[in-house]
Amino acid sequence: MQLLKTSLIATLQVLALFVFAKWMNMLAAFLHLRIPGTILGILVIFLLLHFNIIKLKWIELGAIWLLGELLLFFIPSAVGVIDYGTLLSQSGTSIVLVVLLSTFVVMLSTGVMTQMIAKRKERKKQC
Repeated sequence: MQLLKTSLIATLQVLALFVFAKWMNMLAAFLHLRIPGTILGILVIFLLLHFNIIKLKWIELGAIWLLGELLLFFIPSAVGVIDYGTLLSQSGTSIVLVVLLSTFVVMLSTGVMTQMIAKRKERKKQC
């Protein structure tokens, strides 16, 4: 029974996040913003959580599930690459190098930022 309740809560949270994302896409289009609605949504969710307007527990299960299944959302775009065989044969090496370099930069910056946050938390605990 608890599993059913947890699953229902997670499903409702995913639905709420989906509706919120749609609203942010419509808002970005309405305001003619140059950033995607999804990025606007991330910023708004961050601000709502930061200022305790919404509680983390209201979206946590759904967000954890979405992050856990994130790889599935990339499969359609990966399969779509097959349609661009000529582009890959002409510029494939450059594309692979850019992907590898950008992956390395993201991993490096994430690691550095994580270490900075960990050191900051450590200093706060010592005070």
